[in-house]
Amino acid sequence: MDSVKIALQYIMPKHLVSRLVGKFAAAKAGALTQAFINWFIKQYKIDMSEAAQSDPKAYASFNEFFTRALKDGIRPLCQEDSIMVHPVDGAVSQRGPIEAGQIVQAKGHQYSSIALLGGDEKDAMRFDNGDFATIYLAPKDYHRIHMPITGTLSKMIYVPGELFSVNPLTAQNVPGLFARNERVVAIFETQVGPLAMVLVGATIVASIETVWAGTVTPPAGKQVFTWEYPTTGTEALTLEKGAEMGRFKLGSTVVMLFAQDAIDTFAPGVAPGETTRMGQKFANLNKSK
Repeated sequence: MDSVKIALQYIMPKHLVSRLVGKFAAAKAGALTQAFINWFIKQYKIDMSEAAQSDPKAYASFNEFFTRALKDGIRPLCQEDSIMVHPVDGAVSQRGPIEAGQIVQAKGHQYSSIALLGGDEKDAMRFDNGDFATIYLAPKDYHRIHMPITGTLSKMIYVPGELFSVNPLTAQNVPGLFARNERVVAIFETQVGPLAMVLVGATIVASIETVWAGTVTPPAGKQVFTWEYPTTGTEALTLEKGAEMGRFKLGSTVVMLFAQDAIDTFAPGVAPGETTRMGQKFANLNKSK
C-alpha cells in the first residue's frame, strides 16, 4: 500500500487538487464549514482548550480555524539570549550538519542546500558547514510559524515546484522532496549569522503567508522570484524571538539552515521523531559568535 500511495502522488494533479481544496478552505459555507471543522477536530484529536477562541463556531471558514491563534501564555517563550527556541509545534524530521552542501532528508536520501534555496550559490555558501533542522507539522498542530531567534529580514525567495505530501512516508521515498516542492525562503541576519527559514508547500496546502508580504503563494509561479530588503535604517524589518513570521493554510514542513558555528549544541530531545513546542528550548547558541 505504501508503494501505491507514493505512485499515486506522481500522477495526481497536485496543484489543481490543492487549489480546489484551498477554495473550499477559504469559503464561509455556514453549516458545511462548521460540520467539516467539527469532523476535523474529532478526527485529529485537536485540543481546542489551547486556542484563543475555543468554540469551533467562532470560525467562519476552515482557514480561520486552521490558522487559529493560541491563548496568551500557552507557549511560554524561553527568554535567555543564549537560547534559540522551537519555531513551531510539530515533530523533528531530521537535524544535523550540512556536509559538502548536502542536507539529510531521510535514510538514504539527501538534497543540496543550493537547490533548497532556489539555485543561488552565494546564498547556499553562507550555510556551508553549518547545521539544519527539519520540522514536520501534522494536521493537528498549531500552524503559525515563529522566529527561533531575533533576526532582520534580508531576502525572500519564492521557488516554484511540485506539491508532494511531506509526511514521513513521502520523505522516505521521494528523492529531493523538500528541494522539489514549492516553497518560500526567508533569510534573516541574526547575532550568530544568517538564518534561513524555508516554508515548504505540500499537497492541499492552500497557501503560504509571511507577516510582511501576506500571501506569497498561490498563485503558483513558473520561475524563481527574489525580493531583497534593507537591513538597516527605518525600513529594516526586525522580528523578535518568538514573533510570528508566517503561517501555513493546511500543514507542511519548515527547514531551518544555520551558519557554521552558530549553534553550540542542540537541546536534549531535538532528534528525529521528537515532538516540538513553539517557544521551548531548541539549541544553545555559540557564545563566541
